[in-house]
Amino acid sequence: MSRTKVIPIPVLGRHAINAYLLLGRRPVVVDAGTPGSGRRIHDEVARHGVDPADIALIVITHGHIDHFGSAAELHRLTGAPLAAHAADLEPFRTGRARRPYLPTGPMGRLMQRDRRLHVRVEGFEPDLLLRGETSLDDFGIAGRIMPTPGHTAGSVSVLTDEGDLVAGDLVANSFMGLIPGKPANPPFHDDPQGNLASLRAMLALDPRALHVGHGSPLDPARVGRWARREDRRLTRRAAAGRLTVRTRTSA
Repeated sequence: MSRTKVIPIPVLGRHAINAYLLLGRRPVVVDAGTPGSGRRIHDEVARHGVDPADIALIVITHGHIDHFGSAAELHRLTGAPLAAHAADLEPFRTGRARRPYLPTGPMGRLMQRDRRLHVRVEGFEPDLLLRGETSLDDFGIAGRIMPTPGHTAGSVSVLTDEGDLVAGDLVANSFMGLIPGKPANPPFHDDPQGNLASLRAMLALDPRALHVGHGSPLDPARVGRWARREDRRLTRRAAAGRLTVRTRTSA
């Protein structure tokens, strides 16, 4: 069986916002970028020698505008079904991320003022509503979709059988990818400790690389060291009553 190839599709800048093309027996796309980027993703898929009409599935990692903003458009352009987790169904249906955003640091506090994060985009109804671990074998990829809640309640990652983890916003490169290779929090987390628990659970599966929504691929060993420091930081903040967590909603 041939190895699944993971190809980044830049949506903004070189690495500031990424979608991904997974090439196995059939192609699968992970994430749909910002509003208005559906055609760009479509054309990038074609540039890699793949007929966009052959895409077997579009996996949306979570309910933030920079990841599902063009989901409905990309679905129309390709005809591919959309897969997304039930716990983020409200944003997907309404076309608007849950508010307020909960910043992880200074960048998040600055970015939450950006009006582009608060727009309403075209909503969608997932064709494949995820609730637990889901095999991708029927869609031509040797791998599985893994629930990784914390960044949002419905965050998911894709883990190939070869160990490539397409991790959405489970972790990021520092400063939205401007410092490549340096692990950091993305600007927002709904549940920082829950997200860290998901990250550590994925690291325990011994991935070979983490392909993230913001920045270049991250080395798991370096991410693991960062995660240990982050655990101590979050524990101190929680003990001081300085950790804000969104109350989880059900779907």
